[in-house]
Amino acid sequence: MIAFALASSAQANSNSAPLATYVEARAAEMNGDEARSARLFAAMSAADPGDRTIARRAIATAIQSGQAELAISLAKKIPPAELPIDARLMLAADALRNGKAKQAVADLEKGATSTEVELFAPLVKAWERTARGKDDGAASLAALPDGSPLVSIADEQRAAMLFTLGKPGDALPLAQKVLLQGGGRNTRLRLAYADALVRLKQPEQALAMLQGDDEALAAARARLAAGRPLDTKIDTPAAGYAEMLLALAIDLGRDDSKALPIALAQVARHANPGNHEATILLGLLLDDDGKPEDALRLLGTMKPDDLLAGEALDIETRILVDKGNLDGALLRARAAVESPGAGPQDYARLANVLGDMDRHAEAAAAYRDAITRTERGSNPTLWTLYLLRAASLEQADRWAEAKAELEVAMKLEPDNPLLLNFLGYGKLERGEDLDAAEAMIRKASALRPDDASITDSLGWALYKRGQLPEAIATLSRAAAGDPGQSEIHEHLGDALYTSGRRIEARFSWQAALINAQDKAKSRLERKLEAGLTPANAAP
Repeated sequence: MIAFALASSAQANSNSAPLATYVEARAAEMNGDEARSARLFAAMSAADPGDRTIARRAIATAIQSGQAELAISLAKKIPPAELPIDARLMLAADALRNGKAKQAVADLEKGATSTEVELFAPLVKAWERTARGKDDGAASLAALPDGSPLVSIADEQRAAMLFTLGKPGDALPLAQKVLLQGGGRNTRLRLAYADALVRLKQPEQALAMLQGDDEALAAARARLAAGRPLDTKIDTPAAGYAEMLLALAIDLGRDDSKALPIALAQVARHANPGNHEATILLGLLLDDDGKPEDALRLLGTMKPDDLLAGEALDIETRILVDKGNLDGALLRARAAVESPGAGPQDYARLANVLGDMDRHAEAAAAYRDAITRTERGSNPTLWTLYLLRAASLEQADRWAEAKAELEVAMKLEPDNPLLLNFLGYGKLERGEDLDAAEAMIRKASALRPDDASITDSLGWALYKRGQLPEAIATLSRAAAGDPGQSEIHEHLGDALYTSGRRIEARFSWQAALINAQDKAKSRLERKLEAGLTPANAAP
């Protein structure tokens, strides 16, 4: 993990700035209005240019709130050696955006921290050489010293540089190696590499790069078929720099503090405004930072025909649901399916929202529409739509239809542990074909022995078949694997009570009650009051 030193916050001196303005700026910042806070700090800095503390605070807040021009104008008034790293990164982004790669390299090589000198400067320098048609830029990333912070992203950047140099034969093996490693930016890199291949007159290789069921990849294939450009290239120092910042922001976004990854994403957006992955990542970070309204406003700026528009809408509807604005989420999801060219993901998104609203029959119908719009053979995860439709049908008390959907899914994925478990457990709950049900669950458990939910199903199957000692041992293992799952603790409690271990059973029911919902909660309360009876037994 790479750590940076951001601008420090300190008490304002009443001699250098009006106390009332400082308090107002801090209040705005604490209330989430960083844009206003930045402007207030900037006004204070203008009133007393010598107060570096206020100036740094103004720059940091301007970057956080996406006011790049304000941050840049403030940073240019301060000697480079006195700037925090986020300000220097923004100045480098601005230089790159304006085609001044050598200036950016020089500024970064004079950085006050090793991060600038060892990470950012070498990458920008390599891109500057590549932009001038020189091979040694990409080559420099192939010969990094041990421990270089560039190692983790060197191959993806080298591939982009080699494509830019018109060397697809050298670039493709690297690109394929990067994509095989997976990661959260896999789709973005596929789009970028495919764009490069199109520009190099290799349409078949571009289509191969775009294979997959991801909505953005499908949209990209359709765009190429229509003869339209992808506009997703990474072929300039500014674009390469932005990609690096986003990779770091994703890595750092796993930490509790979101200030640094938000700053990196904002700098990336300024360096390369055409990189809409930055918009999506920033939206996620803002939501994680407790600023859902800011995230929604940002995501709302995505154009409907953008290749990543579907991903942005997925996040937007999820945020609306989390906020309790189910009607708003439904409105956005319905608008997508009513638009020309609506695809499977649009209907699946609508189904997800309907499911969140407990409108399970309608959700099942939407999943059916998603399935009918999916070409068989073109989507290796088609089985997931059948699984989701089956889950909706089951929740709508239409088990016979749910079972039929699961059986179709099983033909597509006969050895899938999730399908085996769902179908087997459904049969088990209803007392249908118990031998087959247990066999399915045992197979699922063998395929995924560490899955607590599947282990629970196996334990419950053993309980239903009267094999109490083995059932208790299996359910105990499931409870240890997922202590927060209410259903597992209830099952274990029922098994313990039936075996005569009633004090232990009550402990398990109490544990189940912590996260129990609705019917299960009422059932558990009755068990704790009167013990296990046929009327309150877990299904």
